[in-house]
Parts: sequence; C-alpha cells; structure tokens
Amino acid sequence: MDIGAQFEGMMSSAERARLGSQIDAFNKELQGSRESSKQLGRDDFLKLLITQLQNQDPTAPMEDKQFIAQMAQFSTLEQMTNMSNDFRSLSSVLGSGRAMQMLGRAVEIVAGDATVNGVVEEVTGGEFPQVLVNDRYYDLEQVSRIKN
Repeated sequence: MDIGAQFEGMMSSAERARLGSQIDAFNKELQGSRESSKQLGRDDFLKLLITQLQNQDPTAPMEDKQFIAQMAQFSTLEQMTNMSNDFRSLSSVLGSGRAMQMLGRAVEIVAGDATVNGVVEEVTGGEFPQVLVNDRYYDLEQVSRIKN
C-alpha cells in the first residue's frame, strides 16, 4: 500500500497542500546546494595532487620543480583561505562593536516599506548582531540612521 494513500484520510486538503509546498521548497533548496561550483577549492586541489602522485609512472616520476610549484600553489591557496576566515571573524567583531555603540541611542530602522524610530534598548552579539528597538529585534544592517 502506498504511504501517501495511508495518510490521505488523516490530512485535510489544506494540510496536504502546505506539506506539498514545504516539500517543494526543500527540494529546490536541496537542488540549489547540489549545483557544482565552477571554482576549485583547496580540497579539490589536494585531491588532484594526491591522485597525480598515486598514478604517476614510477619510471618517470614528476619533476622536482613541478612538484615544488604545485605545493607552493597549494600553500598559497591555504593561506588565502585562512585570511578569508580571519577577515570574516574580524567583520563579525567590528559589527558587534558597532552594535554596542548604538546602545541607548535613538535610531531609525528600515523594515521593509516601514520606517521605525526608537531607542536601542539591548544588543545581541555573535556573527549577526541585532538591536532591540520598541520591543522588537532588528538586524544591524536595517539601521539606517543613528541620532544624537
């Protein structure tokens, strides 16, 4: 017996429609995450290097200069990745510091088509800081003005 048929009598048509839309959204999100990247990352580079070393002809191994050049490229890629992570961390710290400076100050927040004015009552930390204005949290990026 089909599982869908078993649940058919248990769910209303509205519940089935909502579940169907949730499944479709999940499948689209899953499909989007499966799209291959057109750029090689450090893991891809390391896999290629290891595969190349495993499959080389033992009677004619890779030249030293070529191997050193590839290792230098891998080292450069690793350093760039580490710098990117460090910049991301620095950006988070700067965002939290900026949010802390707004504590107790009047701000103007753009929330969709509406503009909200109020005083920052609380600030959350973390990677994406938020400010509490008029008993509602807003992302730091939504703050358009800080007033004195």
